[in-house]
Amino acid sequence: MRSATLWNVTRDILALLVEDDERLARFTAEFLEQHGVAVTLAYDGEAAIAQARKVAFDVIILDLLLPRRDGLTVCREIRAVSSVPILIVTARTDEPDRILGLELGADDYLGKPFSARELLARIRALVRRARGDLGPRSEIVKVGPLELGLATMQVRYLGRAVELTSYEFTILRVLAQRAGRVLSREQIMELAKGSSEDAFDRSIDVRISKVRQKLGEDPGQPSIIKTVRGVGYVLACEDR
Repeated sequence: MRSATLWNVTRDILALLVEDDERLARFTAEFLEQHGVAVTLAYDGEAAIAQARKVAFDVIILDLLLPRRDGLTVCREIRAVSSVPILIVTARTDEPDRILGLELGADDYLGKPFSARELLARIRALVRRARGDLGPRSEIVKVGPLELGLATMQVRYLGRAVELTSYEFTILRVLAQRAGRVLSREQIMELAKGSSEDAFDRSIDVRISKVRQKLGEDPGQPSIIKTVRGVGYVLACEDR
């Protein structure tokens, strides 16, 4: 397993779900993915730390009772190197556990059993807060001279209109909303799901090459969508 005017239209959140109960983890991930969250699963503490070091998630949902490093240790180690929002989800709801989790860097705490809808609402709230998106959702994304109209799917670069297919637009939107952040090819495809019926068996490299061409990028020295060798792509627009 692994919105943008509506949360549930395209996947707009990258989440790491750390839960050793595989059945509960898969059920929760399935619900979240139906509501705009691309989920990566980890079933123990060491796997969670490894994933968090490798991928820039938007939010981490973390159980406390984990094999191979408990959740509090995971929370402390992740917080030492990242400001990613952490939501602790656990059956341990005693006040000392809640206070310790928050003191170690967790942003929110949800006791089990919980409503999947409440979990989704808390995830969205944490991500909005982290992105500074506390007011009405903007329908324009601007990164340097690049401008995307989310509702109209119109693109302008250096004042010039750029015609993209719906899937090309979604790829560019995924990168623009995370400008400066490296995304793997798999992450880009997951976040762009639902935008093109025929896109998933084709190379993401070919799609990005077409977007670059339409933006007027020099294929030898792209300055907007840059390749990070062995990892993926990053949108690195700067004012011109």
